[in-house]
Amino acid sequence: MANLQPVRGTRDLLPDESRRFRAIVERARSVTERYGFGEISTPIFEFTEVFARTLGDTSDIVTKEMYTFEDRGGDSITLRPEGTAGVARAFISGGLSQSLPLKLFYAGPMFRYERPQKGRQRQFHQIGIEILGVSGPQADVEVIAVGAQILDELGLLGRTVLELNTLGDLESRRAYRDVLVDYFTGHRDALSEDSRTRLQRNPLRILDSKDEGDRRVVAEAPSFAEHLSPAAADFFAAVRQGLDDIGIAYEVNQRLVRGLDYYTHTAFEFTTTDLGAQGTVLAGGRYDGLIGAMGGPETPGIGWAAGIERLAMLAGEPPPPPRPVAIVPMGPAAEREAQKLAWSLRREGLHVELGYSGNLKRRLARASRAAARAAVIIGDDELSRGVATLRDMDGGEQAEVPLAGLVERLKPTS
Repeated sequence: MANLQPVRGTRDLLPDESRRFRAIVERARSVTERYGFGEISTPIFEFTEVFARTLGDTSDIVTKEMYTFEDRGGDSITLRPEGTAGVARAFISGGLSQSLPLKLFYAGPMFRYERPQKGRQRQFHQIGIEILGVSGPQADVEVIAVGAQILDELGLLGRTVLELNTLGDLESRRAYRDVLVDYFTGHRDALSEDSRTRLQRNPLRILDSKDEGDRRVVAEAPSFAEHLSPAAADFFAAVRQGLDDIGIAYEVNQRLVRGLDYYTHTAFEFTTTDLGAQGTVLAGGRYDGLIGAMGGPETPGIGWAAGIERLAMLAGEPPPPPRPVAIVPMGPAAEREAQKLAWSLRREGLHVELGYSGNLKRRLARASRAAARAAVIIGDDELSRGVATLRDMDGGEQAEVPLAGLVERLKPTS
Protein backbone atom coordinates (compact mmCIF):
# COMPACT_ATOMS: atom_id res chain seq x y z
CA MET A 1 0.00 0.00 0.00
CA ALA A 2 2.91 2.38 0.69
CA ASN A 3 3.83 2.37 -3.03
CA LEU A 4 0.40 3.28 -4.35
CA GLN A 5 0.57 6.11 -6.89
CA PRO A 6 -1.99 7.86 -9.10
CA VAL A 7 -2.51 6.21 -12.48
CA ARG A 8 -0.10 7.56 -15.09
CA GLY A 9 -1.53 10.70 -16.64
CA THR A 10 -3.66 11.56 -13.61
CA ARG A 11 -2.87 13.58 -10.54
CA ASP A 12 -4.39 14.80 -7.34
CA LEU A 13 -5.59 18.37 -7.18
CA LEU A 14 -4.53 19.41 -3.70
CA PRO A 15 -6.13 22.45 -2.04
CA ASP A 16 -3.84 25.14 -3.54
CA GLU A 17 -4.25 23.83 -7.09
CA SER A 18 -7.96 23.23 -6.59
CA ARG A 19 -8.23 26.88 -5.61
CA ARG A 20 -6.50 27.91 -8.86
CA PHE A 21 -8.84 25.70 -10.88
CA ARG A 22 -11.89 26.99 -9.04
CA ALA A 23 -10.89 30.61 -9.67
CA ILE A 24 -10.76 29.94 -13.41
CA VAL A 25 -14.09 28.11 -13.51
CA GLU A 26 -15.79 30.75 -11.38
CA ARG A 27 -14.44 33.54 -13.59
CA ALA A 28 -15.66 31.74 -16.70
CA ARG A 29 -19.02 31.07 -15.10
CA SER A 30 -19.37 34.73 -14.15
CA VAL A 31 -18.57 35.94 -17.68
CA THR A 32 -20.83 33.43 -19.42
CA GLU A 33 -23.72 34.32 -17.12
CA ARG A 34 -23.35 37.95 -18.19
CA TYR A 35 -23.73 36.82 -21.78
CA GLY A 36 -26.87 34.83 -20.97
CA PHE A 37 -25.43 31.31 -20.90
CA GLY A 38 -26.91 28.61 -18.70
CA GLU A 39 -24.80 25.82 -17.24
CA ILE A 40 -25.07 22.20 -18.35
CA SER A 41 -23.41 19.13 -16.85
CA THR A 42 -23.39 15.93 -18.89
CA PRO A 43 -22.23 12.45 -17.73
CA ILE A 44 -18.51 11.75 -17.88
CA PHE A 45 -19.22 8.62 -19.92
CA GLU A 46 -21.48 8.04 -22.91
CA PHE A 47 -22.23 5.23 -25.32
CA THR A 48 -19.16 4.95 -27.55
CA GLU A 49 -21.23 5.72 -30.64
CA VAL A 50 -21.75 9.30 -29.40
CA PHE A 51 -18.04 10.03 -29.86
CA ALA A 52 -17.34 7.73 -32.82
CA ARG A 53 -20.04 9.52 -34.83
CA THR A 54 -19.06 13.03 -33.77
CA LEU A 55 -15.27 12.84 -33.80
CA GLY A 56 -14.94 10.72 -36.93
CA ASP A 57 -13.70 7.15 -37.14
CA THR A 58 -10.39 8.29 -38.70
CA SER A 59 -9.51 10.82 -36.02
CA ASP A 60 -6.62 10.18 -33.64
CA ILE A 61 -8.99 10.62 -30.69
CA VAL A 62 -11.23 7.76 -31.83
CA THR A 63 -8.53 5.45 -33.18
CA LYS A 64 -5.86 5.98 -30.52
CA GLU A 65 -6.94 8.01 -27.51
CA MET A 66 -10.41 7.11 -26.23
CA TYR A 67 -10.91 5.21 -22.98
CA THR A 68 -13.46 2.65 -24.18
CA PHE A 69 -14.69 -0.40 -22.30
CA GLU A 70 -17.60 -2.84 -22.20
CA ASP A 71 -19.77 -2.46 -19.13
CA ARG A 72 -21.47 -5.31 -17.29
CA GLY A 73 -24.51 -5.00 -19.51
CA GLY A 74 -22.44 -5.53 -22.65
CA ASP A 75 -22.65 -1.92 -23.83
CA SER A 76 -19.60 -0.13 -25.24
CA ILE A 77 -18.94 2.88 -23.03
CA THR A 78 -16.40 5.68 -23.46
CA LEU A 79 -15.13 8.26 -20.99
CA ARG A 80 -15.75 11.61 -22.62
CA PRO A 81 -12.70 12.95 -24.51
CA GLU A 82 -14.36 16.34 -25.10
CA GLY A 83 -17.53 18.22 -24.20
CA THR A 84 -19.39 19.11 -27.38
CA ALA A 85 -20.58 15.60 -28.26
CA GLY A 86 -22.25 15.15 -24.87
CA VAL A 87 -23.98 18.52 -25.16
CA ALA A 88 -25.23 17.62 -28.64
CA ARG A 89 -26.47 14.24 -27.39
CA ALA A 90 -28.27 15.96 -24.48
CA PHE A 91 -29.89 18.35 -26.96
CA ILE A 92 -31.22 15.42 -28.99
CA SER A 93 -32.22 13.07 -26.17
CA GLY A 94 -33.71 15.90 -24.13
CA GLY A 95 -35.88 17.11 -27.00
CA LEU A 96 -34.54 20.64 -26.68
CA SER A 97 -35.21 21.75 -30.25
CA GLN A 98 -38.22 23.73 -29.00
CA SER A 99 -35.94 25.76 -26.71
CA LEU A 100 -33.67 27.25 -29.37
CA PRO A 101 -31.56 29.26 -29.35
CA LEU A 102 -29.59 27.61 -26.53
CA LYS A 103 -26.50 29.12 -24.93
CA LEU A 104 -24.70 26.63 -22.71
CA PHE A 105 -21.58 26.63 -20.49
CA TYR A 106 -19.87 23.55 -19.07
CA ALA A 107 -16.86 22.65 -16.95
CA GLY A 108 -15.41 19.31 -15.94
CA PRO A 109 -12.95 16.46 -16.49
CA MET A 110 -12.19 14.85 -19.88
CA PHE A 111 -10.16 11.73 -20.66
CA ARG A 112 -7.72 10.89 -23.46
CA TYR A 113 -5.05 8.21 -23.62
CA GLU A 114 -2.05 10.17 -24.84
CA ARG A 115 1.52 10.75 -23.70
CA PRO A 116 1.39 12.89 -20.56
CA GLN A 117 3.29 16.16 -20.86
CA LYS A 118 3.28 19.67 -19.47
CA GLY A 119 -0.27 20.98 -19.47
CA ARG A 120 -1.69 17.74 -20.88
CA GLN A 121 -2.76 14.80 -18.74
CA ARG A 122 -4.86 11.72 -19.49
CA GLN A 123 -7.48 13.12 -17.15
CA PHE A 124 -7.67 16.82 -17.87
CA HIS A 125 -10.23 19.54 -17.30
CA GLN A 126 -12.01 21.95 -19.60
CA ILE A 127 -14.37 24.86 -19.65
CA GLY A 128 -16.45 25.36 -22.77
CA ILE A 129 -19.47 27.01 -24.32
CA GLU A 130 -21.90 26.19 -27.12
CA ILE A 131 -24.53 28.23 -28.94
CA LEU A 132 -27.11 26.07 -30.69
CA GLY A 133 -29.73 27.26 -33.13
CA VAL A 134 -28.12 30.45 -34.51
CA SER A 135 -26.91 30.24 -38.10
CA GLY A 136 -25.78 33.84 -38.52
CA PRO A 137 -22.26 35.22 -37.98
CA GLN A 138 -23.33 37.14 -34.88
CA ALA A 139 -23.09 33.87 -32.93
CA ASP A 140 -19.52 33.36 -34.14
CA VAL A 141 -18.60 36.84 -32.97
CA GLU A 142 -20.27 36.29 -29.61
CA VAL A 143 -18.56 33.01 -28.74
CA ILE A 144 -15.18 34.52 -29.63
CA ALA A 145 -16.03 37.60 -27.55
CA VAL A 146 -16.90 35.43 -24.55
CA GLY A 147 -13.57 33.62 -24.83
CA ALA A 148 -11.68 36.88 -25.20
CA GLN A 149 -13.38 38.39 -22.16
CA ILE A 150 -12.63 35.36 -19.99
CA LEU A 151 -8.99 35.49 -21.03
CA ASP A 152 -8.93 39.23 -20.42
CA GLU A 153 -10.38 38.93 -16.92
CA LEU A 154 -7.81 36.23 -16.15
CA GLY A 155 -5.09 38.63 -17.29
CA LEU A 156 -4.19 36.46 -20.29
CA LEU A 157 -5.63 38.12 -23.39
CA GLY A 158 -2.52 40.21 -23.99
CA ARG A 159 -0.40 37.04 -23.94
CA THR A 160 -2.41 35.32 -26.67
CA VAL A 161 -3.06 35.73 -30.39
CA LEU A 162 -6.47 34.99 -31.89
CA GLU A 163 -5.98 32.96 -35.07
CA LEU A 164 -9.00 32.90 -37.37
CA ASN A 165 -9.97 31.02 -40.50
CA THR A 166 -12.98 29.98 -42.51
CA LEU A 167 -13.80 26.40 -43.46
CA GLY A 168 -16.40 27.64 -45.91
CA ASP A 169 -19.80 26.13 -46.60
CA LEU A 170 -20.43 22.65 -48.00
CA GLU A 171 -20.11 23.88 -51.58
CA SER A 172 -16.73 25.46 -50.82
CA ARG A 173 -15.44 22.43 -48.97
CA ARG A 174 -16.36 20.05 -51.78
CA ALA A 175 -14.58 22.20 -54.35
CA TYR A 176 -11.52 22.62 -52.13
CA ARG A 177 -11.41 18.93 -51.26
CA ASP A 178 -11.09 18.00 -54.93
CA VAL A 179 -8.27 20.50 -55.41
CA LEU A 180 -6.47 19.24 -52.30
CA VAL A 181 -6.73 15.58 -53.32
CA ASP A 182 -5.22 16.43 -56.71
CA TYR A 183 -2.39 18.41 -55.09
CA PHE A 184 -1.52 15.91 -52.35
CA THR A 185 -1.75 12.95 -54.76
CA GLY A 186 1.03 14.59 -56.75
CA HIS A 187 3.14 14.70 -53.56
CA ARG A 188 2.04 11.38 -52.09
CA ASP A 189 5.55 10.01 -51.66
CA ALA A 190 6.53 12.99 -49.49
CA LEU A 191 3.57 12.55 -47.10
CA SER A 192 3.65 10.69 -43.79
CA GLU A 193 1.85 7.38 -43.46
CA ASP A 194 -0.97 9.02 -41.48
CA SER A 195 -1.46 11.68 -44.15
CA ARG A 196 -1.48 9.10 -46.96
CA THR A 197 -4.26 7.32 -45.06
CA ARG A 198 -6.18 10.60 -44.76
CA LEU A 199 -5.70 11.56 -48.40
CA GLN A 200 -8.93 9.99 -49.64
CA ARG A 201 -10.97 9.98 -46.44
CA ASN A 202 -10.13 13.31 -44.83
CA PRO A 203 -7.65 15.42 -46.84
CA LEU A 204 -8.30 18.65 -44.92
CA ARG A 205 -6.71 17.10 -41.84
CA ILE A 206 -3.39 16.91 -43.66
CA LEU A 207 -3.29 20.73 -43.47
CA ASP A 208 -3.09 20.44 -39.67
CA SER A 209 -0.38 17.76 -39.61
CA LYS A 210 2.53 18.30 -37.23
CA ASP A 211 4.86 16.05 -39.26
CA GLU A 212 7.75 18.12 -40.65
CA GLY A 213 7.63 16.45 -44.06
CA ASP A 214 3.90 17.05 -44.30
CA ARG A 215 4.33 20.67 -43.30
CA ARG A 216 6.76 21.27 -46.17
CA VAL A 217 4.19 19.87 -48.61
CA VAL A 218 1.35 21.80 -46.98
CA ALA A 219 3.27 25.08 -47.27
CA GLU A 220 2.75 25.03 -51.06
CA ALA A 221 -0.83 23.69 -50.98
CA PRO A 222 -3.63 25.67 -52.70
CA SER A 223 -5.34 28.23 -50.49
CA PHE A 224 -8.89 27.65 -49.27
CA ALA A 225 -9.58 31.37 -49.67
CA GLU A 226 -9.38 30.97 -53.46
CA HIS A 227 -12.15 28.38 -53.44
CA LEU A 228 -14.74 29.99 -51.19
CA SER A 229 -18.26 30.41 -52.52
CA PRO A 230 -19.57 34.00 -52.51
CA ALA A 231 -21.87 33.16 -49.58
CA ALA A 232 -18.99 31.69 -47.54
CA ALA A 233 -16.77 34.67 -48.31
CA ASP A 234 -19.53 37.05 -47.19
CA PHE A 235 -20.03 35.07 -43.96
CA PHE A 236 -16.33 35.26 -43.10
CA ALA A 237 -16.25 38.97 -43.91
CA ALA A 238 -19.17 39.53 -41.53
CA VAL A 239 -17.36 37.66 -38.73
CA ARG A 240 -14.22 39.72 -39.24
CA GLN A 241 -16.24 42.94 -39.34
CA GLY A 242 -18.00 41.99 -36.10
CA LEU A 243 -14.68 41.39 -34.36
CA ASP A 244 -13.34 44.67 -35.72
CA ASP A 245 -16.42 46.47 -34.41
CA ILE A 246 -15.81 45.36 -30.82
CA GLY A 247 -12.05 45.73 -30.97
CA ILE A 248 -10.93 42.09 -30.85
CA ALA A 249 -7.67 41.71 -32.78
CA TYR A 250 -7.03 38.59 -34.86
CA GLU A 251 -4.73 37.10 -37.47
CA VAL A 252 -6.07 35.07 -40.39
CA ASN A 253 -4.37 31.65 -40.50
CA GLN A 254 -5.39 29.78 -43.64
CA ARG A 255 -3.85 26.52 -42.33
CA LEU A 256 -6.15 26.42 -39.32
CA VAL A 257 -8.62 23.62 -40.08
CA ARG A 258 -11.11 21.18 -38.63
CA GLY A 259 -11.18 17.94 -40.56
CA LEU A 260 -14.73 16.66 -40.23
CA ASP A 261 -17.44 17.45 -42.75
CA TYR A 262 -19.91 18.88 -40.24
CA TYR A 263 -17.51 21.75 -39.42
CA THR A 264 -18.29 24.86 -41.46
CA HIS A 265 -17.34 28.51 -41.65
CA THR A 266 -15.46 29.86 -38.64
CA ALA A 267 -12.54 28.09 -36.96
CA PHE A 268 -10.44 29.90 -34.36
CA GLU A 269 -7.79 29.44 -31.70
CA PHE A 270 -6.30 31.67 -29.04
CA THR A 271 -2.62 30.66 -28.93
CA THR A 272 0.37 31.65 -26.83
CA THR A 273 4.12 31.29 -26.99
CA ASP A 274 4.37 31.12 -23.19
CA LEU A 275 3.70 27.37 -22.88
CA GLY A 276 6.27 25.96 -25.26
CA ALA A 277 4.95 23.47 -27.79
CA GLN A 278 1.49 23.34 -26.19
CA GLY A 279 0.46 26.75 -27.50
CA THR A 280 -3.32 26.43 -27.90
CA VAL A 281 -5.17 27.97 -24.96
CA LEU A 282 -8.76 28.09 -26.26
CA ALA A 283 -10.08 26.69 -29.55
CA GLY A 284 -13.41 26.31 -31.29
CA GLY A 285 -15.46 26.62 -34.42
CA ARG A 286 -18.80 26.27 -36.13
CA TYR A 287 -20.29 22.77 -36.53
CA ASP A 288 -23.60 23.24 -38.36
CA GLY A 289 -23.78 19.59 -39.46
CA LEU A 290 -23.00 17.87 -36.17
CA ILE A 291 -26.44 17.40 -34.63
CA GLY A 292 -27.87 16.26 -37.95
CA ALA A 293 -25.01 13.75 -38.30
CA MET A 294 -25.93 12.36 -34.87
CA GLY A 295 -29.51 11.74 -35.98
CA GLY A 296 -31.07 14.89 -34.54
CA PRO A 297 -32.77 17.77 -36.33
CA GLU A 298 -30.49 19.91 -38.49
CA THR A 299 -29.33 22.53 -36.00
CA PRO A 300 -26.50 25.04 -36.41
CA GLY A 301 -23.97 25.26 -33.61
CA ILE A 302 -20.74 26.94 -32.62
CA GLY A 303 -18.58 26.73 -29.51
CA TRP A 304 -15.16 26.47 -27.97
CA ALA A 305 -13.28 24.65 -25.22
CA ALA A 306 -10.27 25.64 -23.11
CA GLY A 307 -8.00 23.52 -20.95
CA ILE A 308 -8.10 24.57 -17.31
CA GLU A 309 -4.60 23.17 -16.68
CA ARG A 310 -3.10 25.43 -19.33
CA LEU A 311 -5.09 28.44 -18.17
CA ALA A 312 -3.92 27.80 -14.60
CA MET A 313 -0.28 27.55 -15.73
CA LEU A 314 -0.60 30.93 -17.45
CA ALA A 315 -2.73 32.72 -14.88
CA GLY A 316 -0.63 31.90 -11.83
CA GLU A 317 -1.95 32.45 -8.34
CA PRO A 318 -5.49 33.78 -7.88
CA PRO A 319 -6.18 36.35 -5.16
CA PRO A 320 -5.71 34.76 -1.72
CA PRO A 321 -8.79 33.67 0.19
CA PRO A 322 -10.07 35.90 3.01
CA ARG A 323 -7.85 35.74 6.07
CA PRO A 324 -9.49 33.74 8.86
CA VAL A 325 -10.01 34.38 12.53
CA ALA A 326 -8.36 31.76 14.76
CA ILE A 327 -10.11 30.66 17.95
CA VAL A 328 -7.67 29.47 20.59
CA PRO A 329 -9.43 27.78 23.54
CA MET A 330 -7.52 26.75 26.65
CA GLY A 331 -9.23 24.19 28.89
CA PRO A 332 -12.26 21.86 28.60
CA ALA A 333 -14.89 24.53 29.26
CA ALA A 334 -13.28 26.85 26.72
CA GLU A 335 -13.20 24.02 24.14
CA ARG A 336 -16.99 23.74 24.35
CA GLU A 337 -17.41 27.49 24.16
CA ALA A 338 -15.05 27.64 21.17
CA GLN A 339 -17.26 25.27 19.18
CA LYS A 340 -20.30 27.48 19.82
CA LEU A 341 -18.36 30.64 19.08
CA ALA A 342 -16.99 29.25 15.81
CA TRP A 343 -20.51 28.27 14.76
CA SER A 344 -21.81 31.76 15.49
CA LEU A 345 -19.00 33.55 13.67
CA ARG A 346 -19.25 31.30 10.60
CA ARG A 347 -22.99 31.90 10.42
CA GLU A 348 -22.16 35.60 10.21
CA GLY A 349 -19.97 34.93 7.17
CA LEU A 350 -16.57 35.01 8.89
CA HIS A 351 -13.80 32.55 8.04
CA VAL A 352 -12.80 30.73 11.21
CA GLU A 353 -9.91 28.41 12.04
CA LEU A 354 -10.52 26.30 15.14
CA GLY A 355 -7.50 24.62 16.69
CA TYR A 356 -8.10 21.15 18.07
CA SER A 357 -5.16 20.57 20.41
CA GLY A 358 -1.86 21.91 21.71
CA ASN A 359 -0.71 24.56 24.12
CA LEU A 360 -1.14 28.30 23.56
CA LYS A 361 2.18 28.71 21.75
CA ARG A 362 1.53 25.87 19.31
CA ARG A 363 -2.01 27.02 18.57
CA LEU A 364 -0.88 30.57 17.89
CA ALA A 365 1.86 29.21 15.60
CA ARG A 366 -0.80 27.31 13.63
CA ALA A 367 -2.92 30.47 13.45
CA SER A 368 0.09 32.28 12.01
CA ARG A 369 0.63 29.58 9.36
CA ALA A 370 -3.04 29.88 8.42
CA ALA A 371 -2.47 33.65 7.85
CA ALA A 372 -5.06 34.47 10.50
CA ARG A 373 -5.71 38.18 10.90
CA ALA A 374 -6.80 37.81 14.52
CA ALA A 375 -6.80 35.24 17.31
CA VAL A 376 -9.60 34.89 19.85
CA ILE A 377 -8.10 33.44 23.05
CA ILE A 378 -10.48 32.11 25.68
CA GLY A 379 -9.71 30.29 28.92
CA ASP A 380 -11.49 29.63 32.21
CA ASP A 381 -10.78 33.13 33.54
CA GLU A 382 -12.10 34.84 30.39
CA LEU A 383 -15.20 32.64 30.38
CA SER A 384 -16.02 33.49 33.99
CA ARG A 385 -15.99 37.17 33.05
CA GLY A 386 -17.77 36.78 29.66
CA VAL A 387 -14.83 38.11 27.67
CA ALA A 388 -12.15 36.90 25.26
CA THR A 389 -8.67 38.14 24.55
CA LEU A 390 -8.51 39.41 20.98
CA ARG A 391 -5.01 39.48 19.47
CA ASP A 392 -4.08 41.27 16.26
CA MET A 393 -1.87 38.70 14.50
CA ASP A 394 -0.08 41.34 12.44
CA GLY A 395 0.82 43.91 15.06
CA GLY A 396 0.66 41.73 18.18
CA GLU A 397 -1.62 44.11 20.10
CA GLN A 398 -4.32 42.46 22.19
CA ALA A 399 -7.29 43.53 24.27
CA GLU A 400 -10.21 42.00 26.12
CA VAL A 401 -13.50 42.09 24.25
CA PRO A 402 -16.95 41.01 25.53
CA LEU A 403 -17.98 37.71 23.95
CA ALA A 404 -21.29 39.29 22.95
CA GLY A 405 -19.45 41.94 20.93
CA LEU A 406 -17.01 39.71 19.05
CA VAL A 407 -18.98 39.49 15.81
CA GLU A 408 -19.16 43.26 15.36
CA ARG A 409 -15.51 43.66 16.35
CA LEU A 410 -14.33 40.99 13.90
CA LYS A 411 -16.38 41.93 10.87
CA PRO A 412 -14.11 43.24 8.09
CA THR A 413 -14.21 47.01 7.78
CA SER A 414 -14.21 46.94 3.95
